[in-house]
Amino acid sequence: MKLTVVGCSGSFPSAESACSSYLVEADGFQLLLDMGNGALGELQRHTGLYDLDAVFLSHLHADHCIDMCAYFVARYYRHGDGPCDALPVYGPEGTQQRLITAYGDSSAEHMPEVFDFRTLKEDAFDLGPFRIRTVRVPHPVEAYAIRVEHDGRSLTYSGDTGPCPELDSLAAGTDLYLCEAAFTHGKENIPDLHLNGREAGESARRAGAGRLLLTHIPPWTDPRTNLADAREVYDGPAALAEPGVTYTV
Repeated sequence: MKLTVVGCSGSFPSAESACSSYLVEADGFQLLLDMGNGALGELQRHTGLYDLDAVFLSHLHADHCIDMCAYFVARYYRHGDGPCDALPVYGPEGTQQRLITAYGDSSAEHMPEVFDFRTLKEDAFDLGPFRIRTVRVPHPVEAYAIRVEHDGRSLTYSGDTGPCPELDSLAAGTDLYLCEAAFTHGKENIPDLHLNGREAGESARRAGAGRLLLTHIPPWTDPRTNLADAREVYDGPAALAEPGVTYTV
């Protein structure tokens, strides 16, 4: 299994990175986790516009889903060959209407022709070569974390979340833990919104994760501080997610 960081900036794009978007690949199947601001342009550095097999949207904040509007344009108005077949898109309840509203044009009524919207719940199911498990996590809107398993290996992506036992359980024994760390320890303290670096490290320790990648750090935050905080409480390998880098799981 391969993980490519398409974008990892939190809240809004930085000068170096698009917002959250992560490409997971195995056996020729391509699953995209989130498609935030700027992600569609960066995605084309790593795969073709029409090569994705499914999309998972952890929640409906713009920095995780808004480039799906641009992706609708690419798929519906495909030059020469006409609209693409419907692509499975897993998202919280109301995803279809949220994206149609965001696109804000009468042609948006055709969005279900190119996106096969499927409502996320806490669930376990097969998707291509992957075994998928999702849990709901605390955030101001309905939000989900996801675990992707293939051939005895696993990747867990937190999405956006505050600390919660459900996330620790989902990540138990995972080989690669892609975990948000938007807040800085001792600076922000808003319940059920985001993790800080220390909390991400504590979650990885409790889960017994093999490796920790911190992501979703906003441009106004020093990521080195969050990484140092995580390393104080987590003894395994820990690093910052880097845009354009591919990791083997």
